[in-house]
Amino acid sequence: MAERILIVDDDVDTLRLVGLMLQRQGYQVIAASNGSQGLTKAFEERPNLILLDVMMPDMDGYEVTRRLRKNPATASIPILMFTAKTQLDDKVAGFEVGADDYLTKPTHPTELQAHVKSLLARATPKGPEDMETVSKEKHGYVIGILSVRGGLGVTTVASNLAAGLFNRSKSDVILAELTPGQGSLAMELGMPSQTALSDILKGTAIEVTREKVQSSLVTHPMGVRILAASDRPLDMDLMARADNMEALVLRLASLARFVVLDLGSGLPSSVQKILPLCSDRIIVLEGTPSSIQQTKLLLNEITTLKVDPKTISVVLNNRLRSDAQIPWAQVQEKLGHSIFTTLTPMPELFQQASRLRTPAIVAQPENMVTQQFLKIADAIIEREKAR
Repeated sequence: MAERILIVDDDVDTLRLVGLMLQRQGYQVIAASNGSQGLTKAFEERPNLILLDVMMPDMDGYEVTRRLRKNPATASIPILMFTAKTQLDDKVAGFEVGADDYLTKPTHPTELQAHVKSLLARATPKGPEDMETVSKEKHGYVIGILSVRGGLGVTTVASNLAAGLFNRSKSDVILAELTPGQGSLAMELGMPSQTALSDILKGTAIEVTREKVQSSLVTHPMGVRILAASDRPLDMDLMARADNMEALVLRLASLARFVVLDLGSGLPSSVQKILPLCSDRIIVLEGTPSSIQQTKLLLNEITTLKVDPKTISVVLNNRLRSDAQIPWAQVQEKLGHSIFTTLTPMPELFQQASRLRTPAIVAQPENMVTQQFLKIADAIIEREKAR
């Protein structure tokens, strides 16, 4: 497999020319146009070498290097500072923050190639433990659940699906409620008010480490590990931290076989970034004209995010027994998308589950609604095995 080199430079010509030269030498090139983007890509991609410019507008190369060296996941990646600054003090500053080598612009391609080869040769190969970590980070099967607006049962579907996956697979399952400021999962499951998600989102994306995320998970008696959102209204602003959300999902995927995400309602920027990371997407709607019309628009918008419509399952959640609910066949026809399953109206079951602080699937394992949730879980497990 080709060695991967991350180039971080705000100069487009440098990215293009140096990237092309390295590609011709057989390297896989990853590009970032500023320091913040470089940090995120370094953490996600774990390159074999980082070629880093010093003078960048948002975050200079010195600060990028400091942060890379502070993070265990990137602390050992070789860094070659590549810049127009020629003063000795500048070079010393680079080495002091943790750079491994230093080249000044412009440099001859042969000189750059020699430095790259030298750094890669000196780099410590990944041991079995590191390779196991990388493998695990690509293991998790992520399911994102959302709706067009609140109150349609996304959290209910997410918690019961997570319980169903744990029941059927007997493997590690994580349930994450990614709706800061609007959290209800902790209260519904009898957990103390949670702040871990907000703490993760307040930092930088590079600080969203696997270890930090793992320590934030709480194991519920049903066996599922949970990351619940806070219910503090001011935390809603954290939904805009799209890079942190993306990094969080990537870390969660490294920690369990199945990861169920409660994405709330609508398509904020963070959800737009998360949906392409998911293996499966579930949209929850109810059988009313407004819900059907809005969900149809939502489906169209999601497909613009390069999401395969075949990976989207629609769950019709008829929460109340009412003649106003449109039958599933008509909902499917109006929606223009198949309905995977319909949840039978059973308010008494969910009231009992609420009193017991547990998902309905745990409260009454033999109930008809439980079987409907297990049907979703079984289908996801089959798709996960076939991927």
